Amino acid sequence: MTRLSTLDIKRVVLKIGTSVLLDSEKKVSIEMIKRFAQQVRRVKASGMDVVIVSSGAVACGMQTLNLKKKPREIEKRQALASIGQVLLMKMYMEAFESEKIKVGQILLTHEDIKNKERCLNLMNTLNSLLAMDIVPVINENDALSFTEIKFGDNDNLSALIAQISDADLLLLLSDVDGLFDKDPNRHPSAKMIKVVQRIDEEIEKLAEGTKSEKSIGGMVSKIEAAKKAGYYGIPTMVVRGDSENIVLRVMKGEETGTLFLSQKKLARKKWWTAFAYKVHGIVWVDEGAEQALLYHGKSLLPSGVVKTEGDFRRGECIEVNSMKSKVIARGITNYSSADVSKIKGLKSVDIERKLGYKYTEEIVHRDNMVII
Repeated sequence: MTRLSTLDIKRVVLKIGTSVLLDSEKKVSIEMIKRFAQQVRRVKASGMDVVIVSSGAVACGMQTLNLKKKPREIEKRQALASIGQVLLMKMYMEAFESEKIKVGQILLTHEDIKNKERCLNLMNTLNSLLAMDIVPVINENDALSFTEIKFGDNDNLSALIAQISDADLLLLLSDVDGLFDKDPNRHPSAKMIKVVQRIDEEIEKLAEGTKSEKSIGGMVSKIEAAKKAGYYGIPTMVVRGDSENIVLRVMKGEETGTLFLSQKKLARKKWWTAFAYKVHGIVWVDEGAEQALLYHGKSLLPSGVVKTEGDFRRGECIEVNSMKSKVIARGITNYSSADVSKIKGLKSVDIERKLGYKYTEEIVHRDNMVII
């Protein structure tokens, strides 16, 4: 059985959930952050780089304004994030300063990732901070983010950061112990799955059915993150973050939580297509095209397309679905949604006759496609 002790780790991304930072009064506590600062100091002393993705801004904002209940209005939540991020970073600065570690703040929206120039700037900033022996503390810019530009959660953000920073491990610190074969709250006989060799439909189904963060449902976003990190060759561990010295124990190879092993590393060009770009539309393909894409390394031709959804332009990222609505691939389209609607089901030789022009024979070329 493959465990973490067999892996060569030089850079780790720690994702710290809000729930992990809460004390007995359900407030974000500097004492909790100090515990991580102490562990990070020892991890860094062993020669590893550490990048932190931390939640907690909204919770800190609620503390500052003495609010007991999170408001529903997005504008009020954004305001709380603006207020709370100041307090959150103050806590990180003080906690890490006590361990003689300096931290640097980075706030991101999805726009910063999907824009190549800005993403390259982010890569350079991360590398510069680490070279200066400074620990980056990253959070989504909740004060500005809205539906169209949100990552969705810090689990997924941390997976992208792990990819961008070329990390060797993504460590998700949460209030779930790991992945179980059943919901442990309802089944006392539930067993922890220590190692996941590959994330398939069966593994994904284990995380469905409830939205409670303290139940198996809390694994949904974590499995998504592990899947993203795994495509870039980065293993992911999910552990209970409030366990004593959990980071140090993980780094020493202790068998705790669930380890999701990685797959073959994607090239950076493929990574952009799979994870950084926003999906602007969907095309559904017939069974023949599905088989050609999945098992024969083929490009997507017009003949295999059954229908489209969304308003996308040439050069944008689209999703390719089977007729059972299973995501097969993502890729950069050579034709707009209007064009695809006209040429779907046709042979490539008929494209110019139908449109009056022809860019390529493929709707999505294999070189610009990632099988999901």
